[in-house]
Amino acid sequence: MITIYLKQYNKIIRNADPKLFDELGYDDILWIDLLNPTIKEQKAVEGFMEISLQTKQQVEEIESTSKYSETENAIISNSNFFVPTGDSFVVQPVSFIISNEGVLVSVRTAEFRTFREAEKRLQMSYRSFSTGYHLFISLLEVRIDYDADLVEMIAKQVAALSKDINSEDSIDKKVIHRINALLESTMLLRENIFDRQRVLSGILRSERFPNDIYPRLQLMIKDVNSLINHADFSFQRLDYIQDAALGLINIEQNEIVKIFSVAAVIFMPATLVASIYGMNFHAMPELDWVYTFPDGTTVPLGYLFAIGLMILFSAGTIWFFRYKKWL
Repeated sequence: MITIYLKQYNKIIRNADPKLFDELGYDDILWIDLLNPTIKEQKAVEGFMEISLQTKQQVEEIESTSKYSETENAIISNSNFFVPTGDSFVVQPVSFIISNEGVLVSVRTAEFRTFREAEKRLQMSYRSFSTGYHLFISLLEVRIDYDADLVEMIAKQVAALSKDINSEDSIDKKVIHRINALLESTMLLRENIFDRQRVLSGILRSERFPNDIYPRLQLMIKDVNSLINHADFSFQRLDYIQDAALGLINIEQNEIVKIFSVAAVIFMPATLVASIYGMNFHAMPELDWVYTFPDGTTVPLGYLFAIGLMILFSAGTIWFFRYKKWL
């Protein structure tokens, strides 16, 4: 889909007909937005602008020259935009081209809130967007504001996660998954903000942008730097929470091992007594220990003696552990 923003009658008019390129000139067009464009639409824009649009592979490259570069005919900038998907994000690259005549061309494959907000600003205050340079800077400003919202959202999620861990006595797999998901989102967001920083640095070194834009660039770079610091803090806090969660898990496992160890030690003397009297030897005097009541009833004392030893040794072991404060 193609959307052409025309400067007519002291206002901005939207049009989606590529045939307008045969009737209009550069001075009539402010912005050409391509959303999942067809090959025919791409050819129409390339023919009108006399430039070559970026391929998907070129847009996704991570080299600094692919993020911002200048040619004789245009300025080319590629940037990554976030698309929220539930609790995570999907990164979608966007390509921007600004011709020497000040016409902005954007190529994207997904719908972004940034573009809708920039379009609202354009319709409300069209005089502030005299060229595609100003519109491009406005898009970056909106995107940085949105990045700040994402950083704040992750910070709130980290704070809520920290509160949940502090209030719980046990940690399960879901908590570890939440921590890993937040760590991944924070890293992606941090890389995305770095991407924005590289684009702004390239613009700041350029001499093609109007002079009234550079003061805004200084403020945007300060905002980006503060967002990077905030993202770093969230990442460090998540790292600390992860260490704390793993520490709690180790404590729980140690408690379980301690219980089994104590149980094994308590029953060890009883097991020893049972093993001794379970031997199949003929000469075991305890087998003949009996007590005879006056009425002739006999009670096997050897059996009761073995049971008493087991109870005595187990009780003595428990007392010793409590005396040493191991229990």
